Amino acid sequence: MQTWASVDVPRLAGSGPALRLYDTATGRIRPTAPGPEATMYVCGITPYDATHLGHAATYLAFDLVNRVWRDLGHEVFYVQNVTDIDDPLLERAERDHDDWVVLGMRETALFREDMEALRVIPPRHYVGAVEAMGEISELVGKLLASGAGYRVDDPEFPDVYFDSSVTGRFGYESNYDEQTMIELSRERGGDPDRPGKRHPLDPLLWRMAREGEPSWESDLGAGRAGWHVECAAIALNRLGSQIDLNGGGSDLIFPHHECGAAHAEAFTGEHPFARHYTHAGLIGLDGEKMSKSRGNLVFVSKLRAQGVDPNAVRAALLAGHYRTDRQWTPELLAQAEARLARWRQAVALDAGPAADDLVARLRTHLADDLDTPSALAAVDGWASEALERRGTDPAAPALVRDAVDALLGIAL
Repeated sequence: MQTWASVDVPRLAGSGPALRLYDTATGRIRPTAPGPEATMYVCGITPYDATHLGHAATYLAFDLVNRVWRDLGHEVFYVQNVTDIDDPLLERAERDHDDWVVLGMRETALFREDMEALRVIPPRHYVGAVEAMGEISELVGKLLASGAGYRVDDPEFPDVYFDSSVTGRFGYESNYDEQTMIELSRERGGDPDRPGKRHPLDPLLWRMAREGEPSWESDLGAGRAGWHVECAAIALNRLGSQIDLNGGGSDLIFPHHECGAAHAEAFTGEHPFARHYTHAGLIGLDGEKMSKSRGNLVFVSKLRAQGVDPNAVRAALLAGHYRTDRQWTPELLAQAEARLARWRQAVALDAGPAADDLVARLRTHLADDLDTPSALAAVDGWASEALERRGTDPAAPALVRDAVDALLGIAL
C-alpha cells in the first residue's frame, strides 16, 4: 500500500538526552534504548470514516517519538498497518450502500492526505490487511500447528482461536484483571461468549468464510484474519521478533495490543514483544470521548477545507500532554492560531535572542515523556523576548524555525 509523501526534517547541531517514555506494561516512565536502528509499530486506522482529531493526536504523539529518535541519531524503522477488512468496514459499507473496497480505498487516501498535511513523517512500510492476508494466514497456520491455536468445535464454522494461556503471561501488558479484560473484549470487537472456546479471552485468529462476506483462500480454508494477528504478522515480518515500541491510542491497550503481543511471543518465544508499550490519550468533544459510534467527530479534512492551517491543528493537539485524555474546543484552536502567528512574527525578525538554550530546553522537555506543554511554553518565552526586547543574534530566528520544525513538526 502506498504511504504519503516524505517530510524534510532539518538537522540540528548537537544532541539531547535519551528519550524516556511511559511504558504501560510496567507503569513507569523508562528510558528507551534502541540500537542504531529504532523500531516502531503503530497501529493504523480501520478506514470506514475520515481522520478525526483522536486519530490525529495519536499519530502526532508517535511522530514526536520518531523526530526525537532521529534527532538522537537513530535510523527509525517505522511500520503502520491499515485494517482494510473488518466488521466495522463491512457494516458501514452495507449501511451506506457502498462497496467495502471502494470505501476503504477512499478513506485511506483521505487519511494519507491528512497525515501529509499534518507533516507526519510517513512509515517505511504502510501495509493493508488485504495485501498481507497470505502472510497472516501463514502465521495463523504456524500457531495452529504449534498448539497455540485451535479450532472451535463447530462443524459449520470451525474458526481458529488463540489459546491465551500458552505464554503464561497473558495480561502483563494491560495489567487488567480477568473480569475487566472480558468486559473490554465484549465492548471492543471480541466474542467472549462464543461457544466452544477454551477461555472467554481467547481471541480470533482466522474467521472461516461466511456467505456474503469477503474471504481469502488459504491452507486454513477460505476465510479472513482476526484483527490482532494482523498486526502481529505485519510487525514480525518487517521488524523482527522484538521491537522498541508498540504504540497506539489507549483504547488499544486491551484487547488489541495485549493479544497482538501474545501472538508474537507465542510464535517467537521471545518476551517482551515490545520494550515499550506506549499509548496516547483520547480526545473528547462536549465532555465525551470523540468516537465514530457516538458521532461526535471533528474531522481533520473538514478543518482543512475550512481553511484552518494544519500547523495550528498540530499546535493545538500538542498543547496537551499526549497521555492525557483531553477536550477539543474552538478556543483551543484559536489559542493555537494566535500562538502560531506570534511564533511566525518572531522568526521573521532579522535578529533575535540567542536560541541555543531554547533548543536544549526543547530537547530536554521532549525527552521527558514528550512534555509538549513545556516545550511550547519554552518557544512562547523565546518569541515574547524576541518581539518585546528584540535581540542581536542574526542566526537565532532561523535556528528557532529549524528546531520547531525538526522537533515539534510545526512549520513556521
